[in-house]
Order: sequence, then C-alpha cells, then structure tokens
Amino acid sequence: MGRGPVQLRRIDNKINRQVTFSKRRAGLLKKAHEISVLCDAEVALIVFNAKGKLFEYSTDSCMDRILERYEQYSYAERQLVLSDPESQGNWSLEYAKLKAKIEILQKNQRHYMGQDLEPLSIKELQNLEQQLDTALKHIRTRKNQLMYDSISDLQKKEKALQEQNNQLMKKLKEKEKALVAQQGHLGPQNEDQNSPPFLLSQPLSSLNIGGNYQERGTGKEGGRSHARTNNGIPPWMLSSRE
Repeated sequence: MGRGPVQLRRIDNKINRQVTFSKRRAGLLKKAHEISVLCDAEVALIVFNAKGKLFEYSTDSCMDRILERYEQYSYAERQLVLSDPESQGNWSLEYAKLKAKIEILQKNQRHYMGQDLEPLSIKELQNLEQQLDTALKHIRTRKNQLMYDSISDLQKKEKALQEQNNQLMKKLKEKEKALVAQQGHLGPQNEDQNSPPFLLSQPLSSLNIGGNYQERGTGKEGGRSHARTNNGIPPWMLSSRE
C-alpha cells in the first residue's frame, strides 16, 4: 500500500510543529536553489517562523536587487489597473463602501456622546449601555493604574528626600560638635588675653593726717603729740605752729 495523502492542517503539538517546520524549510530552500540553477531564474525566498525569526534565500543577484525589480513590476501593474475603466468602477464601489462605514462610525460616536438616541430600541440602548460600562471599566482600571504608579513614584521620591535630609542633619550636627569643641579649646587663651597686664600686690597706705590734728586738740602732752606727728608730718611744720 502506498502512502496516503497528508492532511493539511495546523500541527497541534509544538515540538512536532517545530520539527516539521525545520524539515520543510530545508526542503523549500533546496527546491529554490535547484530551480535557480536548472532554469537560470532569479529566486528570492523569505520565510518567518511563528516567533518572527527570518529565513531567506536569494540567487547570486542580491535580495535587494530582486525586491527592487518586484517593486517596479508591482507599481507598473497598479498603474495599468488604474487606467482600466473596469478598475475605476471597482474604485467607485469601494468608495461607496468606505463612505457607508464612515457614516456608521459617526453615528456610533454620536450615540456614545448621548446624542440621537430617539430611533434606538430598548435592546440597542441596552447594548450601548453595556458597551459604555465596559469602556468605563477599562478607563477606571487604567486611571487607577496610573494613580498607583504616581503614588509609588512619589513615595520613592519622599524616601530619597528623607534620606538626604537625614544625611544633611547628621553633617550639621557633626559641624556643630566640631565648632563647640573648637570654642572650648580657644576659651582659656581668650581669658588670659583679656586679664589686665598688672595687679597691685598690696594696697596703698593712706595718710592719717586728720587724726593727728584731733589728738593735738585734746590737750595732751606735747612730747607725745610730737611723737605721733613725726610719723606723718615734717618737723618744720610742727615748729612753726608752736
């Protein structure tokens, strides 16, 4: 019995799908090389896998040159289609379809804004309400997420500022301690400099002149008075008075 036809459908198993892709890709690149050599054709092959990885093959003429030729051919074909009257009719039909879609979108926009609601039935209004509720839920979710992100950023900034403030306070206290220590070290020297240059070791003796005259006026003996006055008054002053 011969091999039956292979059913073309997506392979569910991921490993088998990757193995099949590698085998078929190698066979496809081989066939492209064979047709380019046997038929002297310029071949460009581009393949993207499910993960978006690129696999390509081109003949001796580089890929850019082949793609440039393809762009030129496609542009010429488009110009030919535009010049065809039938294609103009197709464009008119396409324009009518696009215009109808625009009118529907504008009408829906007015409904979302709460305008032109009179022709709508109860079911249509309920559907519109559900759509608006769903949209509001998405909007609130996005708004809350932005608010949480903003609060988190502010908390991080607050923490950073608090740490900077603590560091500044610590430096300020260290400077204050250093200043107080410096002032305490310079204090005794300033007191020595502010003291007077000299001090009197003994008080000056006062002249007791008035007391001697009082004793002379009491009428005591002259010799005793002479003896007292001789301590503080010159003798010539005493002789002149007598």
